[in-house]
Amino acid sequence: MFVNIHTHQGHLEGIWSIQNIHETFDSIQAINNYSIGIHPWHIDKLNWKENFTKLKIASKNNHILAIGECGLDRLSVADFKLQVEIFIQHIKWANEIAKPLIIHCVRAHDEVLQLLKDYQCNVPVIFHGFNNKKELAEKIIKSGYYLSFGKALFNPGVEIIFNDLPLEKIFFETDDSDSTIESVYQQAGRIKNISLEQLSLQLKKNAQKVFHVSSF
Repeated sequence: MFVNIHTHQGHLEGIWSIQNIHETFDSIQAINNYSIGIHPWHIDKLNWKENFTKLKIASKNNHILAIGECGLDRLSVADFKLQVEIFIQHIKWANEIAKPLIIHCVRAHDEVLQLLKDYQCNVPVIFHGFNNKKELAEKIIKSGYYLSFGKALFNPGVEIIFNDLPLEKIFFETDDSDSTIESVYQQAGRIKNISLEQLSLQLKKNAQKVFHVSSF
């Protein structure tokens, strides 16, 4: 059994996955596990409050396992101050309903980490699609948060970083790439020099701890 904590595809046999939804929150059907959030790329400055209200209602569903992806992105056309305001609402709501946050962050990690601290985020936090420097990876993990890796694991520079990270703080994902979750696991096992069985066991433990999964 593979664990894929961030995908834009529906359920696939042999894979425990969380499908990300960034819109039409009121139309989600209870046929899969989901994360829902207002992505910095998809902010509607006129209607975001209405959309967030729909998110809050939908997120009470037991099939919604996490809030996000949400966060800050300096490459987004959305006003950065508005991004901050919306991200703060995600933090507050995740705290209120006790569901993990899945973070999207581009060129704003210091700001995201500071906001998580300022607003006393007390739920598990996963920085998805990590593809950055070793110092940042260590800073995120030292803060008590998790990192999720996808296709970036095939980058030699990311391989080196990943090899030094504790598996207890790691997740895997496919996001919207063509890579399969199995190939990501295989690459991770090769880098860490451990079997897929060992890797799978640890990732299941991580998912049980963060998402309160009772069984797979």
